[in-house]
Amino acid sequence: MTVDIRVIRAGQMYRYYFRETVVGDGRRPARMPLRVAQEQAGVPVGRWMGRGLAALGLAPGEEVTEQQLRNLFGERGRHPYADRIEADRLAAGDSPKKAFKAGALGRRVTVTGVDFVFRPQPTIYLLWAFGDEETRLVIEAAHERAIERVLEWIEDEVAVIRYGKDGIYRVRPPGGLVAARFRHYEARSGRPLLHDHLLLSVKGQRLDGKWGSIHTTALHENTVAASALYNELVAAEVCEELGLATEPRTVTAGRRPVMEIAGVPHELIRWTARRSDQIAACLAEREHEYVTAVDDDGEPRFLPVVSERARAKMNQIAARKTRPPKRKTQPLAQLRAWWKVSAILTSKVAADVITSLLEHARAAAAAIRARVAAVIDVALAAVDVTATVFAMNEGGRFHRRHLLAEARRHLALVLRGRRRDPGLDEEIVAAAISTHCLDITEPKTVRGLEAAYRLYTARWSLSDLPARRRPPTPAPGQDRQPPADPGKPAELRAPGQDAGEWEIPRIPLQYERAVLAGAVVREQLRTTATATAVRGRAYDVVAHQQAAMPEQLLAPEPVDPEHDDQEPKAGRGGAIDMTALRALRASRTDVEALDLTADRLRRLQEVATKMADDSRVRSDRAQVDAGAVHPTRPVRPDGQQAHHPQESGPHRGREAGH
Repeated sequence: MTVDIRVIRAGQMYRYYFRETVVGDGRRPARMPLRVAQEQAGVPVGRWMGRGLAALGLAPGEEVTEQQLRNLFGERGRHPYADRIEADRLAAGDSPKKAFKAGALGRRVTVTGVDFVFRPQPTIYLLWAFGDEETRLVIEAAHERAIERVLEWIEDEVAVIRYGKDGIYRVRPPGGLVAARFRHYEARSGRPLLHDHLLLSVKGQRLDGKWGSIHTTALHENTVAASALYNELVAAEVCEELGLATEPRTVTAGRRPVMEIAGVPHELIRWTARRSDQIAACLAEREHEYVTAVDDDGEPRFLPVVSERARAKMNQIAARKTRPPKRKTQPLAQLRAWWKVSAILTSKVAADVITSLLEHARAAAAAIRARVAAVIDVALAAVDVTATVFAMNEGGRFHRRHLLAEARRHLALVLRGRRRDPGLDEEIVAAAISTHCLDITEPKTVRGLEAAYRLYTARWSLSDLPARRRPPTPAPGQDRQPPADPGKPAELRAPGQDAGEWEIPRIPLQYERAVLAGAVVREQLRTTATATAVRGRAYDVVAHQQAAMPEQLLAPEPVDPEHDDQEPKAGRGGAIDMTALRALRASRTDVEALDLTADRLRRLQEVATKMADDSRVRSDRAQVDAGAVHPTRPVRPDGQQAHHPQESGPHRGREAGH
């Protein structure tokens, strides 16, 4: 994710932000005024944001002062001008207690705000670091506008004020929220990292004029959707303004690809990833300790494989253990000159590529946009989104926010940096819920009745997919290493191999399974004999798949076997177009996204081909058994007739708004 969230509490936590975050992550000298410290650090002053500023007498873009910060975040949620209000009330003859209460925004709270950290993808801030002044300003403007849009979405769709006994009542803050934004330029390692800290106050005003507290749990729950929205917005504006395009790149095997600017070498991203390398080395040590830990009786304390939840916890520990001290901040112009020299000397990327990075990215964008068309089919997007969320969530249960986050990721993948129509993500979510989701909510509280907390699962099963997990084996002894395959016994350690020098087994990630889930349902749509009668046109699976994953096409062109004996050619029903794959590799476009080995490609092709063949067999058998079928009702691969277009089912008609 490119949006992080952290709670701000009055006391020591606030003092940390007050000393360091507001001055560019530097160390603010004691008793130095805030404005002076920001000028010495070379960072811009903080700015106020949010629609709730009018109720506090502030204006958007106004400079954040030291006293305002202290009152709103450090004094347990007081008015930014609490000192002035209290002085005026005392002068008017009010008692000190009444005057102090006049400067408060409702009840005093311990959690005074949350810190949202927004940072663009590495390829975007690399263009910002190495580009000219115009490029820098375009990226910073896109970064700021994306933050504004995300804050508006939080105000309109996420933030709620709890009140009443046990917070039973919830209401949107009609006046909006209040936030202070601070700009930073570099990471702890000294490498470029454009990012903003958005200190969002938990105070919001209700319709009756009273001040309440924003429910921070709702903010945490929607951080992934906020991150997906920010990524989509900032990439679209940067690409449109600079003539660029995005491409999917696999960063971690088994995880979903991330969308990066095409044409920016991955070696430059590695050059900025000094902290990542340190964390990875420490994480490997922690994982070894985890899988070999035993209790007092010699029994394994944990499973001999590392789950995603355990790995996330260990990753946090590794990040804290390897955290370096903060560097002294420097002006941006000096930083940009130093970054370019350092990248030329140490990144193993040619100097002419670094100095003309924008031109290389534009050339790659031209190749991508000439080959990949932005084809958005809401019905098929709903299939992909539902299948991915269903496969990646424990037990196949999910909420609306999971669908929304995945819909935004899907749009970013398909559009490749193009702007989309407003509300298209909500349209995909609505189609997914009405067509492919089953409401399984059993509300026991008022919260369970809210639309955001209704629980869903998919209407169809994915029995064709491989099992999610294999049974674990006992933990290895001191003379054995954990097996690479959790279903196999522990292997003898190689002579001279020390602890930590083998690959730690992990529970397989679910993204590959989610991709196959989408392929299964799409293939069912494609092989349904009378699907055209429902929508009035064929499901354009080929165009949709080409736009979403151009390296995996569903309609491969014929290949000459005399000139193509190195790769298996895709037969009928195949899912991998080897010709397109080789063309992508040769053109250097999307090359880093194709982090697929030949074995993995063949395996995906075999699985998809088997699914297609099985689906056709079931469909043919169903037609034979059922005899004549009404032409306006499609046949499902399981031999049953689909629901009418007005009913909930795997296919919805144009009458349903799709």
